[in-house]
Order: sequence, then C-alpha cells, then structure tokens
Amino acid sequence: MTGSMYAAIAGLKTHMQNLNVIGNNVANVNTQSYKAARSVFKTAIYTTMSGGSNGTQTIGGKNPSQIGYGANMGSVDIDMSTGNYSVTGNATDMMLDGDGFFLMGNKDVANNFDGSDADVSKLTSLTLTRLGNFGFKADGYLTNNDLCVYGFMCIGVYGDADHQVIPAGKKAGDPIFSDQLVPIRFPGERTVTKYYNADGEEVPPNDDGTQPADTTAKEVVEIAYAFQDPTAGGRVADAYEQVPVLGEDGQPVDPPQFENVPYTKAQFTGITVDQKTGLITGRSNATKELVTIGCVAVGQVTNPNGVTQIGSSYYTAGNGSGDLTVSILGGGAEDLGLTHVNASLRQAGVQDPNDPDAAPAAPADGLRLRNGGDTGLLSNGLEMSKTDLAQEIANMIVTQRGYQANTRIITVTDSMLEELVNMKR
Repeated sequence: MTGSMYAAIAGLKTHMQNLNVIGNNVANVNTQSYKAARSVFKTAIYTTMSGGSNGTQTIGGKNPSQIGYGANMGSVDIDMSTGNYSVTGNATDMMLDGDGFFLMGNKDVANNFDGSDADVSKLTSLTLTRLGNFGFKADGYLTNNDLCVYGFMCIGVYGDADHQVIPAGKKAGDPIFSDQLVPIRFPGERTVTKYYNADGEEVPPNDDGTQPADTTAKEVVEIAYAFQDPTAGGRVADAYEQVPVLGEDGQPVDPPQFENVPYTKAQFTGITVDQKTGLITGRSNATKELVTIGCVAVGQVTNPNGVTQIGSSYYTAGNGSGDLTVSILGGGAEDLGLTHVNASLRQAGVQDPNDPDAAPAAPADGLRLRNGGDTGLLSNGLEMSKTDLAQEIANMIVTQRGYQANTRIITVTDSMLEELVNMKR
C-alpha cells in the first residue's frame, strides 16, 4: 500500500518539474529568440510480481505481472525551429531564418586560433546565440552590448596601392577578405597629404617626402583597412602609424623608439546588411564612399536541439550538439575568395623551400568554410519568442489536474492505512 504513496509522491515531483518548464516558457513569452522547452515523462522502476511465459503445446502463455512506482522526468527538450520575424527598424538587428547561430566572444578569443586542426575544437570557446540585437559601439566593434560578433574582415580593395594585381573574375574596387575569424569592427581612417599640379593631376612627393615644385598640397581622408600583420604572426591587425616615443623633455628618445598607434575608427552612415550573404557595408562620413566593413559568420551544429543553454539567450556547443562548423550564408564563401577558416595562420602548410617568403599552401583539411545551406538572414528585425501561450496555458491546466490527482492518491492511501490500523479496535 505504501508503494502507491511513493508512486504518487514521484508523480507530484514530476508534475512540479513540468510546471517549472511551463512557467519558464510563459515568463519568456516576449523574450526575443527564446526557444520554448517541453518536458517528457518516463515511467519509474517496476516490481515484477510474476514473470511471463510463452506457453507450451498444451497450455497458453501468460503476461508478466508488474507494479510501477511512479514517473520521472525523462528529458527537457528545446524547439530550435525558427520563430517569427519582428521588425525593429534597426539596420544592424539581424535574424537567422533557418538553422544556425551567431558566433559571439570577447576580443581575445581570436588569439586562441592558430590555423591548426585543433581549431575545430577551439571553436567551442565561442558562444552561440540566436538573438541578433547588434550595433556598432563607440570602440567601433559590432556587439550586443556584451560580446563581440565574429566574422570575416575586409582588409582592402583590389586596385589600391597594396593590391594592384586583380585576379580573374574581380574588378578594381572589389573588397578583399581575410580568412581569419575575428570580431567585426570598423576600419580606421587617416589623413594624408597629396599633391596636385595645375591640371589637377596627382603628383607623387619627392624622394625625401617633401612637396614637389609647382604643386598644391591638399589633405585627404582615406580609409585605413585592417591588414594581416607579418610582425604579429600574420594576424589581422588594425591599421596604425608608428609614432616616436618621447622622453620627459618631450623630445624623441635616443636611440629612437616607436609605438604603434591605431588610426581613429571611421564613422559610417547608412549601414546595411546583405540578407543573402551577411555582408555589412556603410557610407563613410569622411570620404562619402561606400565601404565594405565585414561579413557575419554563422555557426552550425549537427544537432541544433542538443546545444546547452547558459542563460542570457546564449548557448554552447557542448556534448550532444555534434560538430560546430563555420559558414557564410548564401554560399558566399567563393565570392569572398575564401575556402578555409584561419588558413593564413596555419604553420604546418607546405611551403616552397626555394622561396622562403612564399605563404604556406592552403590546408587540405582543418577548418573548411562550409556552405550555409538554406539558412538566410533578415535585417532590421529580431526573431520572436517560440512560446505558444495558448498551448502553455492548456499544458498548465493538464499539469495542475495531474498534480491534483496524485495528491488524491496520497489522501486515499492515508485513509486506507488508517482503516488498517483501526481494525483491532
């Protein structure tokens, strides 16, 4: 008889846990990108009173006789399917339409990558989110007021002084991307002096840097793109100028020393996000030119429902989620000229022994850049909560009645035990 009481107590605990799940869903009915959870019950242990048999040629078989002892919480699953789109009007708000996550992290996570095969596991140090409430902050980084958004940076354009060679299929002015996964940020801007003759043609400075004769000097603002700095192991670095270190007397120290001072971050208006590729562009306030800033990367896992929730709309790709891969939406990797992630950092690449300055060959494996599949991106809005309030209220009523029925089992069992104790009177 006490077995029924223990079974009812197990039922009470399980229904209370289910109510916790329902309550969390209801609490997040207006939480953007929230993924509703559901609880699945499973039966608890059984006691076998008599075993079953298959029967013989003369007698029939019988089923086993078992008594159960309540229910347990089998699992709490989340529904990672895409929610509805909610317009915000903010150009840098983004929503992923399909599988995938935005890759988030602090500014130092990129330093963990070295281009080796180990980068596959190092990817899990990045945090995943479906909530794309992004914006460029005062330091020029694209963040969600907490972590930086990771992607691929534009490091120049074809046809400029550093990239005169234009490959087939490209034209002057097309952006050049680094393959390194880094926080997306504004490029810098610098003021340079240019010289023009009477016909308005630009004239290079003298060999000693002085102004040529019969020219007019004019200060011009230029975009200073980030670049792959060979002095920093080929890592993407913000453009900077070398400034002499001054002593206490305000004069350059002897022997001369220099420090790298990053250029001021450029300011942009009319920032847009390409909904097919995640490419971010903006118009420079200083130069008035349309500038490609970077491209948002998307992380995809084998089992999206298996990610681990860590609060604040963040997830981690832990056990159960499968492999975490990096992709560019719309199959845009080829257009950006990228095949692998962090390949330019790879130290184990094959290098021409007769040309020590040659870059290592692209890795045959490692972190291959994937195709984003059918996943798209919607800008100017966020993903709505997946909580179905009507369904949750119905689940709440069913859970309440289940809890109530289990309390009645305890009450009836207690009454029967009381009658048993009073039999001797």
